[in-house]
Amino acid sequence: MAETLAFALRLPAPAERVHTALTDPAELRTWFAEHAEVALPDTYAFWGRHTVAGAEPAQRPLAVDSTTVRFAWTIEGTETTVELALKPEGDETVLSLTQTEFPGWGAVAGGDGGTLGLTGTFWALALANLADHLAGRELGPLPDFEATDLRAEYLIDAAPEKVYRALMDPAEFVQWFNAPVELEPRVGGRWAMGGFEHNPNPATITELEPNRRITVDFGAGLGQSTWELAESGGKTRLTFSQSGFDAQDAPWAGWMGWISGFAELRRYVELDPWTPLWVDAGV
Repeated sequence: MAETLAFALRLPAPAERVHTALTDPAELRTWFAEHAEVALPDTYAFWGRHTVAGAEPAQRPLAVDSTTVRFAWTIEGTETTVELALKPEGDETVLSLTQTEFPGWGAVAGGDGGTLGLTGTFWALALANLADHLAGRELGPLPDFEATDLRAEYLIDAAPEKVYRALMDPAEFVQWFNAPVELEPRVGGRWAMGGFEHNPNPATITELEPNRRITVDFGAGLGQSTWELAESGGKTRLTFSQSGFDAQDAPWAGWMGWISGFAELRRYVELDPWTPLWVDAGV
């Protein structure tokens, strides 16, 4: 049964500024989509290699005012409704996003979410990039649905030891990724998102060089994830890659989930004090 996807996050800009980032085509092409066309009230469209099912524009504006952007988005024959609502809070804005016809996180985790299931982590990544765009921070990568090499790099203003600890300490991991992990920090050790109790088939750590490299094998058909850390002028160059998967069935949902998480990882290790980007969506 379809659900309504929901996210909410606090953005470091007034509502008017956020609204411009959501409706100005040049800005949309910076933080969100390869192609964007906006001529309200008639046109609100985005498409290209950074967009789920983005071969051509498939959006139709429904309602746009100073605090709301609502549009229909047809994905593989199913019309969904997306709403971005802005709530001003002084010099900040809480943005709430909903999208109908989402197949549910359980279906996505089980590999049964289909193309509609990709919208969950697609929006998580897009909104994280919007937050960095508004803060004037370097943007993370956008998804590239034409790529077959899943590889992303980040320059993080923190020492490799600090970044490694955030990746490998479950108490820190849950802070920035907003989901628990349980692991055995050794080659051959188990690695389980959600914890061993809730994951009967945990992944296996196949490579582990403290402060330098971690590889986790998720099993047949799911491939491996590798985190490489390199010191770079007092900062850390984090390279994340996924391999060993069927090129015709790339793990896009998981890939976008990881790289949206790394946007928060950068903030977590760089900012003092750090406050979580995401807030309760209220659903």
